[in-house]
Amino acid sequence: MANDIAIIGVGLHPFGRHPGKSAIEMGVHAANEAMADAGVHWSDVQIGYVGSLSVMMPETMVKFLGLTGIPVTKLFNGCATGGNLLLNAANAIRAGQADVGIAIGLDKHPKGAFSAGDSMDSTGLPQWYGETGLTVNPQFFAMKMQRYMHDHGISPETLTRVSQKAFANGALNPAAWRRKSLSAEEIDQSPMVCDPLRKYHFCSPSDGAAAAVVCRADIAHRFGGTPIYLRAGEFRTRNYGSFDVQSPAFSARATPGASTAAATAAFESAGIGPDEIDVVQLQDTEAGHEIMHLAEIGLCAHGEQEAMIRDGATTLDGRLPVNTDGGLLANGEPIGASGLRQVREVCLQLRGDAGPHQVQRQLKTGMTHVYGFPGSSCVTILSR
Repeated sequence: MANDIAIIGVGLHPFGRHPGKSAIEMGVHAANEAMADAGVHWSDVQIGYVGSLSVMMPETMVKFLGLTGIPVTKLFNGCATGGNLLLNAANAIRAGQADVGIAIGLDKHPKGAFSAGDSMDSTGLPQWYGETGLTVNPQFFAMKMQRYMHDHGISPETLTRVSQKAFANGALNPAAWRRKSLSAEEIDQSPMVCDPLRKYHFCSPSDGAAAAVVCRADIAHRFGGTPIYLRAGEFRTRNYGSFDVQSPAFSARATPGASTAAATAAFESAGIGPDEIDVVQLQDTEAGHEIMHLAEIGLCAHGEQEAMIRDGATTLDGRLPVNTDGGLLANGEPIGASGLRQVREVCLQLRGDAGPHQVQRQLKTGMTHVYGFPGSSCVTILSR
C-alpha cells in the first residue's frame, strides 16, 4: 500500500508556554494552518482524528472549525498519540470512509514531570510501584540509560553531544521553544537530576498543537499542497520481556521493545531498508532516548552511537540528520501533539521548506518515531 496516502498539508501551533490560550485554541490554530498549507477548507475534510491528554473531549473544536457533521474521534496512546492519529486517518481513507482527513494533536501541561497521580489504579500496577518512585519518568529513564551505557560503552560525553545538537538546531528553528544554543560546559554544569541525566539532558512538558491533512494519493493533485507520501506506518505495544516504563519487573530473557517491532514492520511495509533513510525525527524525551532509539529502530548497531554522534553523523550536515528542528529537547512535549510535530518537520525537510534549519542537500525519504508508556511506539516512513 506504499504511496497510496498523501500528506498534503501540515500545521503547527509553536510549542512552549502559552498562558491564557487553551489547548483547543492551539489545536484550531494548527488545523487551520494545515488546511491552508493543503489548500483545502474544513468543508473538504470528511473525517478527523484528534488526540490529547489534558483535554477530555478535543473533538469539541469542531464548533470553531465548522459544524459539518463529520465523524471526529479522540485517540490517546501516550507519547505515541500523534503518530497513531496519522495512521488512523490514513487507514480510514484506505477503508473508503473518506477521501480527505485530518489528524490533530494538542495538549497543555503543567510544569514538572508527568505524574500518574496519587493512585496507580489507572496504570494497572500495584501501589508499591509508584511509592518506590518508578512512575517518575526521569528516574526510570536514568535507570535504563545507566544500564545501556554500561552494556554498550556509551560515555556521558555522548549524552551532552545529543543535547548540544538539539539546542543548536532549536536556535535555528523559529517555531522552537528553546532557541538558545548551549555549550558542552553549560550542559555538563547543569544540575544533576537523576544520574547520569542532568537538567539540560531532559525535555520539558509544554503546550502546543500540530496537525496534518491527508488524502488519497491519486487525488492529491486537486489541492494546492506539495504531497509527501506515507510509505509506511506501524504502531506496536511491548512484548513480554522488554524493559519499558511501567514494567514492574525484569524478565530473565530480554526481548526487543515496541520501537524495534514498529520500525521492523515499517521497513518491511515500505519495502526499503534503514540505509535509505535521509532524515529522522525520533523520541528524545531525554538525551539517552535519542541514543538508544537510533539502534532500536535499526539505524545503527547498539554501541555504534558513540562514534556516530562524536563524528557528527546526526547533525544537520551529517550523513543522517536527527531531530532537525531541535526535537523534544528544544521544543518540549505536549504529549498529544508531539508525533505530528515530527511528521510536520519531516514533510518540510522533504519539501525543502524548513527554512534556517533545512538540511542542505536533496532528501528523498524520512522517518518519524515516537515512544511512550506503557511501552508503545509508532513509526512512519515518508517520501517525496
